[in-house]
Amino acid sequence: MNPTTPTRWKLVLGSAADAQNAVPMPPNYGRMDDVLTALYDGEKAERKAGLGGSAPRVSRWLGDIREYFPTEVVAVMQQDAMTRLGLNQLLLEPEILRTVQADVHLVGTLMSLSRVMPQKAKATAREVITKVVRELEKKLSNPLRQAVQGALSRAVRNPRPRYHEIDWGATIKANLKHYQAAHKTVIPERLVGFGRRGQALKEIVLCVDQSGSMASSVVYAGVFGAVLASLKAVKTHMVVFDTAVVNLSEDLHDPVDLLFGVQLGGGTDINLALTYCQQLISRPTDTILVLITDLYEGGNEKEMIKRAAALKAAGVNIVVLLALSDDGAPSFDRRVAEQLAALGIPSFACTPAKFPELMAKAIQGLKLEIA
Repeated sequence: MNPTTPTRWKLVLGSAADAQNAVPMPPNYGRMDDVLTALYDGEKAERKAGLGGSAPRVSRWLGDIREYFPTEVVAVMQQDAMTRLGLNQLLLEPEILRTVQADVHLVGTLMSLSRVMPQKAKATAREVITKVVRELEKKLSNPLRQAVQGALSRAVRNPRPRYHEIDWGATIKANLKHYQAAHKTVIPERLVGFGRRGQALKEIVLCVDQSGSMASSVVYAGVFGAVLASLKAVKTHMVVFDTAVVNLSEDLHDPVDLLFGVQLGGGTDINLALTYCQQLISRPTDTILVLITDLYEGGNEKEMIKRAAALKAAGVNIVVLLALSDDGAPSFDRRVAEQLAALGIPSFACTPAKFPELMAKAIQGLKLEIA
């Protein structure tokens, strides 16, 4: 359906904006107006057309918005319903979960509800989370693998490789000047190898703030962590924290299991998390620490800055991601970000599409631009 401009404005502003009914609503748009009224007409909607507590009514409303609006609009309306109409509690019902448009935000909501979710809803919640995670893996895994593997081959070279260690693409490129036209071949006077086969070339520590505001970032970090853990040339750690620290590295083989191990909410103790990560690092100069947090420190801020400085001085490449999501620029502690910047530690938001490029630059030791 494609409503005319006057009808569209009446849908946006509500019937109250046209009290005299100068713009008649075509019959086939009546239900569309009803679902918008139920969500956006404030107190009036709560009294007259609100979703209420009836599961069948909510299921019908969710089905209607998926019928009348495109996917991206459905996602926005569902998020608005969470806060305006208390849809969070209704998501604890399996029949409701099956009708909701699944996306990253919904996964974050389900993670935050996991502690109060009845057993009958957990299996359905897992189905929803699995669906979203598998879609993200399909979309994001290959770009990250290619970026990281390419960066590793450029960052670590072996000038005297064994046969099975030869990087043939790099070797041919390095010896093009020795091309023999008569024999139609390249004479490889210099071999280029991948180097240090059999052990991780780099260690990557994903240290993720699991406070409620970081939900989308946690979801994407879990997916990216699983992809990185699948690369033999990289040793990956996944650490989540609030006022306590939990090492989820053993769950990286399945990001769905990993996300079920996350408990969103609570305070934030970045210093405690950095202290724990410092103990994991055995090769500082070959380690990249990606700290995903909005930098609102609830612990010891002074010690946190000192800890970050010590890690940086030891050779650890530290990157602070204020958000790993498509949600735009987040709220963050600018004062702490400035103190970290003075140490040479950049802080910026990053979209999932840009994360592979960021990791490639970090592996090669290139300068990361602050956005």
